[in-house]
Amino acid sequence: MSVIPDSAGSVAAGADATSDRPQVPAADQTLRILSLMARQPGPVAARTLATALAIPRSTVYHLLATLEQHGFVVHLAADRRWGLSTAAFELAGGYLRQEPLARLGRPLIAALADRAGESAHLGVMSGRDVVYIVEERAPRRPALVTDVGVRLPAHLTATGRAMLAALPREQVRALYPDAAAFADRTGRGPRTPTQLREVLRAVRADGFAREDGEVTIGLRSVGVAIRDHAGWPAAGIAVTWPDEGDRDQTELAGLLTTAATELERRIGRR
Repeated sequence: MSVIPDSAGSVAAGADATSDRPQVPAADQTLRILSLMARQPGPVAARTLATALAIPRSTVYHLLATLEQHGFVVHLAADRRWGLSTAAFELAGGYLRQEPLARLGRPLIAALADRAGESAHLGVMSGRDVVYIVEERAPRRPALVTDVGVRLPAHLTATGRAMLAALPREQVRALYPDAAAFADRTGRGPRTPTQLREVLRAVRADGFAREDGEVTIGLRSVGVAIRDHAGWPAAGIAVTWPDEGDRDQTELAGLLTTAATELERRIGRR
């Protein structure tokens, strides 16, 4: 797998100017490792990181071990590679929740709710949960549990499934290693890694995620992912409606895709 070299590597490895040298080398190397991993399409080998960043391989292993202890990376032993883990997603979600994504997404979610005639919402991943940061309720539609600040299990929601389907499969495996990782709300939805893989396979095939009563009995949702400049799922958007409503899910997914594309443009994806 090709890796984009780190532009700071030559400075950290061989700069003579004292002013260019990091005050805390270990912190500098740790941040460079995380930054490089975040730009990759999937997990990478430790030796690849060491070569690209000009950091001794033994140092890379020590730093990765520390990051693993704190939940920022996960070691995929079978593949001999390292990937970002839940704490790294917490950082990304924290930044997005603090303002930019909500501010940029709010008018688009309002317009989406108007066009669809259904309630719409925007959420970000936080570990194995989705945290909702924008909600727009359509007129004469029931109240939802997706109020701003609410956390719901990602594997049960349309927004969460859309984002999980956009992650590397190794990353999903790290988030959901066994049946104990699966929360339940209504008795519906995947309960094992195998069942989740089938759900996500359908999401990738359809181009959007579906949810039918897994969060609240009597309500359905469809959702799509919003990707950042590196192609990672930065957020998910969805519309929700009562299941007695006869809605064309493909048509709703088209409205979602249009809104998602515009939000991706606004957050800087090219």
